[in-house]
Amino acid sequence: MLGAAACFLGELPSAFENISLLKERREEEDHHNMCSREPLSKEPPHSRLSQVNFFPELGMASTWQKTQEFYNWVLENGDPRTDPWPLVYSPLPITLLFTSYLCMVALGPSCMRRRRRLELRAPLLTYNLAMVALSSYMFHEFLVTSVLANYSYLCQPVDYSWSELGMRQMARVCWWFFFSKVIELLDTVFLILCKKQVTFLHVYHHGSMLFNWWSGVKYVPGGQAFFIGMLNSFVHIFMYGYYALASLGPRMRRHLWWKRYLTILQMCQFVAIAAHSSYNLFTECPFPDGFNTAVFLYILSLLALFLRFYYRTYVRGKREKLT
Repeated sequence: MLGAAACFLGELPSAFENISLLKERREEEDHHNMCSREPLSKEPPHSRLSQVNFFPELGMASTWQKTQEFYNWVLENGDPRTDPWPLVYSPLPITLLFTSYLCMVALGPSCMRRRRRLELRAPLLTYNLAMVALSSYMFHEFLVTSVLANYSYLCQPVDYSWSELGMRQMARVCWWFFFSKVIELLDTVFLILCKKQVTFLHVYHHGSMLFNWWSGVKYVPGGQAFFIGMLNSFVHIFMYGYYALASLGPRMRRHLWWKRYLTILQMCQFVAIAAHSSYNLFTECPFPDGFNTAVFLYILSLLALFLRFYYRTYVRGKREKLT
């Protein structure tokens, strides 16, 4: 044991000598490398650091940059004729409106739970008659302008000119149709104040139409879109006329037998719009296919929801009453 220790201690000086030799050799190599190394970059440190991606797996900076670029594209690629009009240039106002609408739908019924339902006969009658008037005006403008401008009911590109028909009539009535969808959010307000059920179909339809027609007025105010606005305005004349009669109270109930046929009229409208949009997907029509595709898919979703409503209200509901 002592002999092994003595042997170990005896080898220490030679080990330290070897370490010192290795250190000297390493210093010589470092000095040689320093002399042969390329000159340091003259770029300032912050410029070199900016080229380093510290989070390559996240791509945070590039994602934010792409988001900004897309938002700028949304702003700058709209129709310059409609951009100055209210609520058109940026999607932010309509997004805030939609968010407020969803908050109202979520919180409104709970706020009214302990309150008595409001009797709003006069405001409802005034509102519905005003919507009948607005819908009649829009239907007239869509129809007359399309006839005067010789619009095709099969394929119609957007007239981006500053002409009287293209600008002051067709584009303007498209804006009014879009703004009518903002006004129609009051439908939900009245339902909540009267403590009536707010269905998913109601919220989906009212909320989605905001963005659908904002994009329509922003990018394609006219063209194929006139057909949708014209049909919907025509249907809304009867729909708000029905609501106006219903607002007069129970004594008008016997005159409202045609509610079922109003739902059928709405579904016929969806079938016509779906056929109109899908036709142009298979023909050479200078109208953006992206918009035709979006309209077609959206209308199919509405048709499915309305068919479900019709079945539950008029088919299954009738059977349950009979049993």
